[in-house]
Amino acid sequence: MSKTFLITGVSTGLGLAVARRALAAGHRVAGTVRTEQHAAAFRALDPQRARAFLLDLADTDRIEPAVRAAEAELGPIDVLVANAGYGLEGTFEESSMADLRRQFEVNVFGTVATIKAVLPGMRERRGGHIFVVTSMGGLTTFPGLAFYEGSKHALEGITDTLAQEVTQFGVRVTAVAPGAFKTDWAGRSLVRAPRSIADYDALFDPIRTRRQALAGQGIGDPDRAGDAILTVLDAEKPPVHLLLGSDALRLVAAGRQRVQDDFDAWAELSRSTDSTEGGVTVA
Repeated sequence: MSKTFLITGVSTGLGLAVARRALAAGHRVAGTVRTEQHAAAFRALDPQRARAFLLDLADTDRIEPAVRAAEAELGPIDVLVANAGYGLEGTFEESSMADLRRQFEVNVFGTVATIKAVLPGMRERRGGHIFVVTSMGGLTTFPGLAFYEGSKHALEGITDTLAQEVTQFGVRVTAVAPGAFKTDWAGRSLVRAPRSIADYDALFDPIRTRRQALAGQGIGDPDRAGDAILTVLDAEKPPVHLLLGSDALRLVAAGRQRVQDDFDAWAELSRSTDSTEGGVTVA
């Protein structure tokens, strides 16, 4: 059965790949882009079923009107793929508060505003699927990506809670956490905070150099990621959390083990803070 998709960020990369796969499967796709050139290219993919809308997720006041315009042309949104966002590379100390605000304005506030624009209709229709593209950096961490990973951790928490709240309405929610893919994420799309503190040179310079050298060479195939998302869409019991890529599986597992090791090592101290008078727990 043909569905109406809204996919944010379809100019390149994962968003474009998902859109192509959805169109090939016979679905209608409204995609957001930031330039008229990209809008024309997207419409050309399928003049009958592809619609492009100019939108910057940092301008949250424009998100709901854009969604309403998409629905006016293609019908109610059945599937949201909240994909748009960008990466910010830099050590915590060298990255500015302005960097942090911009990162969260786009990656978190813009994504949340998009979900809020489609959710009431899905709830009323008792159906729909919301895919939120996070990152393996939303489930583990790497040096030099503190603000980016903070934004993706925020999305993971929001998405997990949302899924618990709306399953009663037949609305499905999946956080999609990709590993490294053959996209421009680590190339021109990555914002790099300027270096200013020599103390971080030994740790961070090799990381930045390697990331620049390997940009666009990730193990992940965007087209296969698009296929995976459509597979989840058709699943009877879709996951709330989906990792994409063997690197994501390996690195997230290692990161979670580090956290669990801390919990286990300090479990007795954790328990020692319980009141001797007893009490209740939140769950």
